[in-house]
Amino acid sequence: LKEHETDMEEIKELKIGCITLGILENNNYFVHREGEYETIFFDPTSQGEKLFVRLREKGLEIKAILLTHGHFDHIMGVNEMREVSNALVYASEDEAELLADPARNTSERVGKKYTVKPDVLLKDGDEITVGSMHFRMIKTPGHTQGGCCFYSEEDKVLFSGDTLFYESVGRSDFPTGDASALRRSLEKLLKLPEDVKVYPGHGEFTTIEHEKKYNPYASNPMYD
Repeated sequence: LKEHETDMEEIKELKIGCITLGILENNNYFVHREGEYETIFFDPTSQGEKLFVRLREKGLEIKAILLTHGHFDHIMGVNEMREVSNALVYASEDEAELLADPARNTSERVGKKYTVKPDVLLKDGDEITVGSMHFRMIKTPGHTQGGCCFYSEEDKVLFSGDTLFYESVGRSDFPTGDASALRRSLEKLLKLPEDVKVYPGHGEFTTIEHEKKYNPYASNPMYD
C-alpha cells in the first residue's frame, strides 16, 4: 500500500484522517468520533480492501462511504470497500447516471471501465448520521452535474470534493460540468461560517475565511 498519510487531526471531538492516493494525489478522508469505532470514508480512490483492513487495524469500522462526485479518481475503491465492509454508499441523486457511465465518469479514459450503483441517493439538504456524527449534503453542481459537499455544522468542517480547493475551484470542462453552476455553488459555500475548515479532494486544507479573502474566483466573476 503506497500512500502518504497525514497525522490525524482533532477538531473538537472529531478525528479526521487523510490518506493521499493515486496519480492525481487524491485526498481520501476517514472520520470518526474520539473513542468511537463508527467511521465514515469519503471518496475512496482505489485499494478499497487494503484501506478497510488498515482502518480495522486501528479499531475502526467503515459504516458509510460518501461520494462527493463520480469521477474515476474518487470512486475506484468503492465497490471493493463496500464488499468487505458492508457499508452503504451515498451519493447525490443527480450523480447516479454519471456513476453508471464509464465514459462520463472518465474511467474509460484510464483504461478501466468502472461503475458504481449507490445504495442511497441524496437530495440537497439530506442528513447522514453515523454513530454520533451528523453530516448534511450540500448540492454543489458545476464540476459535475451531481457534485456535492458534506458539511458538519456542529464540528464546523466541510468535505468539498472537487468543488472548492485551496485558492481555486474544480474544472467544469468534463462531461456534465457547467461553469455557471460552479460559480453559484462557490457562492453558496462561501456563505458558510468563516471558521469552517475545508477538506478538498486534492491539495491543501483551507478555511471558508481564507477562501473568501484569497480565492480569485470568489472576488472576480469566473465567467461573463
